[in-house]
Amino acid sequence: MRESDLGFAIAPRLNAAGRLDDMSLGIECLLCENYDKALMLAKSLDELNQERRLIEAEMKEQALLAIDKLTKKIENAHQLPVALCMMDPGWHQGVIGILAGRLKERYHRPVIAFAKVSEDELKGSARSVSVLNIRDVLAAVDRDYPGLIIKFGGHAMAAGLSIHPQALSDFQHAFIAEVAKHLDISQCEGELWTDGSLQLTELTLETATILQQAGPWGQQFPEPCFDNVFEILDQRLVGQHHLKLSLVHAEGGDPIDAIAFNVDLSQWPNYRARQAHIAYRLDINVYQGRTRLQLLVEALQVV
Repeated sequence: MRESDLGFAIAPRLNAAGRLDDMSLGIECLLCENYDKALMLAKSLDELNQERRLIEAEMKEQALLAIDKLTKKIENAHQLPVALCMMDPGWHQGVIGILAGRLKERYHRPVIAFAKVSEDELKGSARSVSVLNIRDVLAAVDRDYPGLIIKFGGHAMAAGLSIHPQALSDFQHAFIAEVAKHLDISQCEGELWTDGSLQLTELTLETATILQQAGPWGQQFPEPCFDNVFEILDQRLVGQHHLKLSLVHAEGGDPIDAIAFNVDLSQWPNYRARQAHIAYRLDINVYQGRTRLQLLVEALQVV
């Protein structure tokens, strides 16, 4: 078992229980010593995760439509405010943190997503970029506008808060103004550092195995990320939001499988694209008894 199995397969299912139902379901599954019961609990967790995905996809679509309307009013996305603060009465309070994270990754700026908890309360989940402490921002808003926030807590990269529904507009203005004191709009362009390019002879299953054995990777110890220009042989959507690619290195060689998760569907698939500059991590894909090299795409841009 690898850290990616924990991060992308097990953790989301355990997390879904706490987001949509009762987190004790996941704990019970982990502690269960009876195989049949554990399997039943695991299936319940998987069903909850499937439901969470559907809810998340709907919320994300609604958020993107709202942002699209905003960008049309202000001509282009480069003129979006330095932070985003959004609310929809139909959003699920257990999924707003994921939504805020998705929007932060896409627009490279702090995001707060609110859901309606009751007639008297909105619950918000905040996600930030690395150069801005989001908890400090909320503390400053709370200091300068007493009573605007009911309660808040968190850390540099993520926080939660509650406000009264009638305070939403005032909070949006105060929050964005406070972020603007610390973050310039030029810092919202997005930045990705890599460890350079790999030659064809280095782009192998052996290299991927060596890097996997060097793990586990994580916070302050990131997994190596590389970038190269590739020829695109084939591209197709899988699972509605993920892009499966077949690539060839600029030096030639055999086709290489790659996958990009949660792509911008307004940009991809792009069947006119013949080449792309791709930032990626090396992965080992085991499927139907076959072990193959796979690239996990972090970013891609048409050349």
